Amino acid sequence: MAVAREQHILDQGLLDAQLELWHHTLGYVKSMALKSALELGIADAIHRQGGAATLSQIAATATLHPSKISCLRRLMRVLTVSGVFGVEHSGDGGVEGEAVYALTPASRLLVGSASANMVHVTKMLLHPIIVSPFSDLGTWFQNELPEPDLFKVKHGKTFWELANEDPAYNAIVNDGMVSDSSFLMDIAIRECGDVFQGIGSLVDVAGGHGGAAQAISKAFPHVKCSVMDLAHVVAEAPSGTDVEFIAGDMFESVPSAHAVFLKWVMHDWGDEDCIKILKNCKKAIAPKDVGGKVIIVDMVVGAGSRDQKHKETQVMFDLFIMFVNGIERDEHEWKKIIFEAGFRDYKITPVLGVRSIIEVYL
Repeated sequence: MAVAREQHILDQGLLDAQLELWHHTLGYVKSMALKSALELGIADAIHRQGGAATLSQIAATATLHPSKISCLRRLMRVLTVSGVFGVEHSGDGGVEGEAVYALTPASRLLVGSASANMVHVTKMLLHPIIVSPFSDLGTWFQNELPEPDLFKVKHGKTFWELANEDPAYNAIVNDGMVSDSSFLMDIAIRECGDVFQGIGSLVDVAGGHGGAAQAISKAFPHVKCSVMDLAHVVAEAPSGTDVEFIAGDMFESVPSAHAVFLKWVMHDWGDEDCIKILKNCKKAIAPKDVGGKVIIVDMVVGAGSRDQKHKETQVMFDLFIMFVNGIERDEHEWKKIIFEAGFRDYKITPVLGVRSIIEVYL
């Protein structure tokens, strides 16, 4: 009996190990189920029914072929088990009835096409052009840094070269970045508005078409906001806003202002390039006693909540951004580039989910 019990324990350990590997191996199925939900408009279909809908109601308004309703049930089972949607079963007398699917906080962010939700950025992150390079990750590890990056290994062009050549892909990238910026800035202004107090002017470096700068300008009318980006980006910037657009290159110089704003920029570059950017920011900002600082919105790996989902998302995004030779830094790595650029102090405020606000001072 003792031998059999010991073997049983060993067998259960083997099955648990197999389950662990299967769970990771099939993780991409969860991502593709989410992609399918976006393509089918499932969140919108449930929303049109008041936030809860049966399978037949979803099928009636989603872009679904009638022959696939039974397959839809299996898709929804994955999406409810993974927490994207909720589910309850109607019924009387203890008899299980028809499933009723509901929106969750996560799937409410997938309703509609407004810029301040997660539809466009999720579509971008799950686009085949962005997903496919990771099939060559093992091969990429055998090549010497820095070139080519993982994206170029797969597509023969860099991320931005392909975006410049493919208008449809470029639109997906731009829409994704704008939606992420709008979503994040709305929360940043509400939760961290004191960061922008006491400054008279701000330049958003690599700020694209000025979504973040316009949000700051609207919330803090006393702050004169401008955006610096490359000439071809500025050429397509919107007119009639309170934001001034300036053509330039952050590796050469940064326009003078009380504060420089860098949102989701630094993770695209290695340490040497980031130090060069920060040195140019150092020349541009006012002294600390009159509000001078660099405001960085980016990830600080290890900062914030200690729950497993938070930690996994941070390290997975670090691996993800490696596809363009980018990096997400922990506090030690941030401190290194900040001090090497000549700054004397910094403050990390981890209040933006997996991202943080980093204030850098002379």
